[in-house]
Amino acid sequence: MPTDLIEKRRAALKEIDDAKFGWYHVRACLVAGTGFFMDAYDLFAINFASTMIGYVYYNGKIPANIDLGLKVSASIGNLIGQLLFGWLADVLGRKKMYGIELMIIIVATVASALCGESYAISVTATIMIWRVIMGIGIGGDYPLSSIITSEFATKKRRGAMMAAVFAMQGFGIFAAGLVALIVLAAFRNGIIHNVMVIDYCWRLILGLGAVPGLLALYFRLTIPETPRYTMEVERNLMKASTDITSYLQKKANESHNNDKNDHDNNNDNNHNDNNDHNNHNDNNDHNDNYNHDDDTSSEYHVPKASWSDFFNYFGKWYNGKVLLGTSMSWFALDIAFYGIGLNNAIILSAIGYSDAKDADYNLRAYNSLKNMAIGNIIITIMGTIPGYWVTVLLVDKWGRKPIQFMGFGVLTALFIAMGASFEQLKEHSIPAFIVLFVLLQFFQNFGPNTTTFIVPGEVFPTRYRSTGHGISAASGKLGAIVAQVGFSKLKDIGGADAFVGRLLIIFAAWMFIGGLFTLLLPETKGLSLEELSNEDHFYKEKKEKEKKKSEV
Repeated sequence: MPTDLIEKRRAALKEIDDAKFGWYHVRACLVAGTGFFMDAYDLFAINFASTMIGYVYYNGKIPANIDLGLKVSASIGNLIGQLLFGWLADVLGRKKMYGIELMIIIVATVASALCGESYAISVTATIMIWRVIMGIGIGGDYPLSSIITSEFATKKRRGAMMAAVFAMQGFGIFAAGLVALIVLAAFRNGIIHNVMVIDYCWRLILGLGAVPGLLALYFRLTIPETPRYTMEVERNLMKASTDITSYLQKKANESHNNDKNDHDNNNDNNHNDNNDHNNHNDNNDHNDNYNHDDDTSSEYHVPKASWSDFFNYFGKWYNGKVLLGTSMSWFALDIAFYGIGLNNAIILSAIGYSDAKDADYNLRAYNSLKNMAIGNIIITIMGTIPGYWVTVLLVDKWGRKPIQFMGFGVLTALFIAMGASFEQLKEHSIPAFIVLFVLLQFFQNFGPNTTTFIVPGEVFPTRYRSTGHGISAASGKLGAIVAQVGFSKLKDIGGADAFVGRLLIIFAAWMFIGGLFTLLLPETKGLSLEELSNEDHFYKEKKEKEKKKSEV
């Protein structure tokens, strides 16, 4: 890349990094955040749906294997979607993939609510199949929303923007509990008369999860390609500069003047670059698009994405350790996050909070489900949502690494305290257990649950940013699958829910491990994406070479 193009590249990136925070940034957060609201709603609504299905199809108690299948199916889909869409967004572009994952979620969400029992296949098996498909779409949303937000964000507020997108999960989890409570209240008389009316409830709870996606779909399909992808992967600097101007919504006449100047500069560059190309026996036109195929020109730009370059880049320890750190810290976090998050109902039942004592079976079923919804709402309002938004406020001041390390440390202590005293708290102080459980939710989100999402969207080069985030997120979902299977198989050792306390201590060990892998991560606060990718040296070195050549 000739020196003048290096400078144009730097100027274009600086325009994004130093832009004033405005409506266009808010819009990007809302478009991405609506998807995460929907993702969380769909993932955690199964807490209520699974228990309700137990009343309708299994005489009040859903079998453990069926409960496991309903909860783990979406995580399996997540893992596939994160790897697949993460890779595709780097190969085909962010814009081409954004919205497709949302359409998958919408279709699968509605389909799962319409499943019915048949001779050939059970209703729960059909739900599991659709939740795997839904999970693929949700999985794709992780890398796409993360990197689109990070590549459009200002350097000063990038962490807060990404955290705000992810924080919409808190409202999604809250909405799942609130919708469950409203639907139960609407069908209260019917349930008390006939418990089979609950069949309406779980279908409505699952199906309504498609509504946010329908509202956000148009905006996702019309979002522009990120200028960094256009510049670094498509290698079209002129188009990237134009896209930046358009995205920042500059005045029309200013935009016209800039375009005219760019056009004039482009003509000059074409003349100079064609001369250079002739010296190197290259007949391709430049057109401000620095995609050269000859050997000499390859020294002017970062490598193209390829499997050999992928293994070469991550084969260097200072790059590979970052991917290891993001992947393993997310894996460790999700073992506990999904281990308790998708089993809130079981944990609340284990301590006796959600159990109803009514003599009438139908009324007992209604009150148990109502207590479960209220318990989840309380925990979400007091711990989950505040944790997310405290991170939004502090992540660009304190930094990602300190918040993640602190969070893992506090979670280790909380899990040990809750696990070691589980039986005593259960017998003598359920309110104390609820307080500790709320603190657990708070420090998961004001801690590693948010930062493990942010950091992978910042630390990899543009050509592998989505792939790297997808690998990291998929590692987390592998942890979620391990947690779900482990929780289901171990919780009843020694009696019903007798092993839950020891499972909490196992989660503590994984929080400690997550803290150790956090040490491999760099602090990303205040740094540009190019500085964090460990590849800005390509341009610095080439600029020095150009300078030396001009002096000779």
